[in-house]
Amino acid sequence: SNTAGANEPALWLISAETVDEIMNISGDNDVLLNRVLPDVLKERRMGGVPIGHWFAVVIFILVAYLLSWAIVSLISYMLRLIWRRSEDGKVASVIRAFELPFRLYLAVWIFVAVSQEAGISIIVRQRFSVITVTIGIVAILMLLWRITDVITVYTNDRMTKRKRVSAISIIMFLRRTSKVALVVIGIIAVLGALGVDVTAGLAALGIGGIALALGAQKTMENFVGSVTLIADQPIRVGDYCKIGEIKGTVESIGMRSTRLRTSARTIVTIPNGEFSSSKIENYAHRDRFLFAPVFYFRMETTPDQLRFLLVELRALLYAHPKILDTPIVRFTGITENSYKVEITAYIEAPSLDPSQEIQEDVLLHIMDIVAKSGTDFA
Repeated sequence: SNTAGANEPALWLISAETVDEIMNISGDNDVLLNRVLPDVLKERRMGGVPIGHWFAVVIFILVAYLLSWAIVSLISYMLRLIWRRSEDGKVASVIRAFELPFRLYLAVWIFVAVSQEAGISIIVRQRFSVITVTIGIVAILMLLWRITDVITVYTNDRMTKRKRVSAISIIMFLRRTSKVALVVIGIIAVLGALGVDVTAGLAALGIGGIALALGAQKTMENFVGSVTLIADQPIRVGDYCKIGEIKGTVESIGMRSTRLRTSARTIVTIPNGEFSSSKIENYAHRDRFLFAPVFYFRMETTPDQLRFLLVELRALLYAHPKILDTPIVRFTGITENSYKVEITAYIEAPSLDPSQEIQEDVLLHIMDIVAKSGTDFA
């Protein structure tokens, strides 16, 4: 009966006889598990639950894992029979990465479904719910961990084949960062599943992350710069380039900085943040090399000698197999003590050294033509 006053919350009093009747009401005998358990396992109790329920949970765990193992093994076997590419190393590594996490997650679902159908006591299921949730979280994190390894190995192989050694350090750093993030997320998720209040911890992590980002601003700038260099590839190791006012050969592209070997054989270290924002002129990947010498001939040179020089120089450049397009040879001016002749042409060569060899050959032929003309350089 309700014993509360008119303006008070309801306060119900229940008699002892009613409480006894409620305690005697039980639907346990209607569930499947209680119908098959012997009386001795139903009568003896632990934690207010028949001890047979605890034994059944242990058996269900073993059965769920064995069943999930059999299902996953059967799927893997069918994949090998149906899909020929599943034997390939890369595809096989992906399949292996999924096997154990999928097996654990499937075992959890089988255990939950079987324990509900069998009628395991809600008290027992509540005790094991934390474990099942934790195993589910661990299975997902394990899958992400393994996928990270597979992607890292695949990307490393590709970068090695392309001889992009500098990219490997970036990939390994991202791999380690990803795994640290997975561990942190996993700890937070497991603590949350165990009932631990992680709000204060998340707030502390957020504040710590902001402080770390402010303190490591330059480091992060250099890291972003290195990622930009790897992604855009304006330079590679071994390229001869000009960065701002510095010329040199790229010796290494690291996480924080890039090193250049100058013509004076000194090493110049440039932070990647500064490097990626600078003007970069790469000489290594030119498809042709400019050949633009300017010659000055003495004032005693006659017009006929100049005409001979212009004709012979054009004939030399037109006939040369490594001179591209149409070279230009022009008598461009008269100075105080010489006549000025300019040449503009392009040399076809794969790199700087072969182009200099061709240029040397052309210049020697030009000297022969000048000697034959009867005049000389100023």
